[in-house]
Amino acid sequence: MESTHHPAGTDGASAAAGQCSELVLHINAEAHRLTLDHRTTLLDALREHLGLTGAKKGCDHGQCGACTVLVDGRRANSCLLLAVAQGGRRITTVEGLADGERLHPLQEAFIERDAFQCGYCTPGQLCSAVGMLDEAADGFPSHVTPPTAASGTPVTLTDDEIRERMSGNLCRCGAYPRIVDAVREAGTEAGTATWTHGRPPGQGAAS
Repeated sequence: MESTHHPAGTDGASAAAGQCSELVLHINAEAHRLTLDHRTTLLDALREHLGLTGAKKGCDHGQCGACTVLVDGRRANSCLLLAVAQGGRRITTVEGLADGERLHPLQEAFIERDAFQCGYCTPGQLCSAVGMLDEAADGFPSHVTPPTAASGTPVTLTDDEIRERMSGNLCRCGAYPRIVDAVREAGTEAGTATWTHGRPPGQGAAS
């Protein structure tokens, strides 16, 4: 199903003047046809034009991670992306993580581990965690990944790995320990990587 949206005050004259373009954004497996000002960020398109308010506007400079979404499966700060450049890409927001009434395993883990307080950063934390688990499973190293790690194999996700990989998402309430717990739990249940609870590989298995 494809929905059509036009910004307030947009008419043929302004579009002809080169200020706006029509495009189709594929968001959460649904196509949306919009006419947007070229300066509109993906974050503003989601929130102001499509009513998808899960992604939050925090710093608006790509520094806090509250606006994180997945673009073609990779996490990205939507406040730094121009919407008109996202045509043809698959965008997933926090609203698209659940499977109908069934929550994503990370959403369930965040609830079980009480990994949030005010909740403002939580949508970005969740999208970032989904992306980073896939990155680790695909063998993408982080700054703390040992240089001896085999290239292209799943990265062993210690607590230090989780903290480093999630460091672009700030939590002003300071729920970081519980966020690490939730990500570890979800990753363990999904079987996406080997988990060692912050210990180097070979020094004890996760309980």
